[in-house]
Amino acid sequence: MKLLLISNSTNAGEGYLEHAFPHIKSFLGSKQAEILFIPYAAVTFSYDEYEKKVSQKFIEGGYQIKSIHHFTDPVAAIKKAEVIAIGGGNTWKLLKMIRENKLIEPVREKVFSGTPYIGWSAGANVACPTIRTTNDMPITEPDSFEAFCLIPFQINPHYLDVNPEGFAGETREQRIREFIELNPGIYVAGLREGTMLLIEGKNVKLIGPKSARIFIKNAEPFEAGNNDDLSFLLQKNI
Repeated sequence: MKLLLISNSTNAGEGYLEHAFPHIKSFLGSKQAEILFIPYAAVTFSYDEYEKKVSQKFIEGGYQIKSIHHFTDPVAAIKKAEVIAIGGGNTWKLLKMIRENKLIEPVREKVFSGTPYIGWSAGANVACPTIRTTNDMPITEPDSFEAFCLIPFQINPHYLDVNPEGFAGETREQRIREFIELNPGIYVAGLREGTMLLIEGKNVKLIGPKSARIFIKNAEPFEAGNNDDLSFLLQKNI
């Protein structure tokens, strides 16, 4: 299993996927594969526009992007995919379209058989068992919150340590503590901007300039860095 799960697509002051692309190229290697892109998280722009935006970046590495919305049979497209990439946007809409197109099991089968998977933001969320640790507003309703379950833990992309000045509502940490209170035994990895998780087989490595914040019920949240062994995240604790 090979996964690259990225917190965000754009760092402040940088271009689209600029911070992540060196790691994407390292992840994919020199193979000039065609990448099957899933744009379903797009809401205020078209799938064609999303495909073009992603293609403009990936072509820098010699990779070709083909969006799944061009295929009359999305399941067949997944079965033939050399690489699967899923972009950010609204996680609820993304999962709704994934489930309506019956892609859960086909993607699981492909990834567990070795097909590389790249997901950023919402695309990282749907690699988890559910999307219940997304930050997005539920603008639409999938028939279930259950996602691909490629990993047994949850990710909270765009993790923030504090709220904006003058805002007195719940912090991100408080919201995640609510999740683990009702979902004991499930780790949550808070991925800060500019970071990502590389998962190869049973190995999990954090990449990026910031640490990740790890949550599990009945323990204090703790920081994990680039030199830490994060393989424990793949172990179920129920």
